[in-house]
Amino acid sequence: MSEGIVEQRVAGGTGPELDLSGAAWQSSSQGVGDVQVAFVEGWVAMRNRRTPEVPALVFTPAEWRGFVLGARDGEFDLT
Repeated sequence: MSEGIVEQRVAGGTGPELDLSGAAWQSSSQGVGDVQVAFVEGWVAMRNRRTPEVPALVFTPAEWRGFVLGARDGEFDLT
């Protein structure tokens, strides 16, 4: 896989092959943490800022919305 292109494997098939080399990666508004997201061709990609060469995770808008709503509700609070 060339740098900047990601292939997502999903249950029952293969997801999109997105060229992320020109993606506008965004970090949190506080500028802390290693997670970055980019909105590309109707998909949401997420990567680790410290290892951008590792393939990104790719989500549908519905999956991303479910994650964001769950995070807001404290569903993932591990403390």
